[in-house]
Amino acid sequence: MISKPRRTGDYPDREVDCQEAMEPGFQAIIDCMGEGGWTREEAKRALRRLIAADNMTQKENAKVEAELAIARAMIRAGNALDP
Repeated sequence: MISKPRRTGDYPDREVDCQEAMEPGFQAIIDCMGEGGWTREEAKRALRRLIAADNMTQKENAKVEAELAIARAMIRAGNALDP
């Protein structure tokens, strides 16, 4: 079970609280990977690469969303100009 933030919104130790909440799941992943024959370092390296890939995906998604918003605005502006 993942513990929830101590309170809503931003607060000074929120990131630390998130790390503490994530720690049991992280250890479970590392342990499962070890049981599957992977070393601890391989599992941690793979997790770092997954995080990097997720960051890239999020950036690309944001870029596409921005481009779509611009295209929609241009279409609406063009329709507003049509008599």
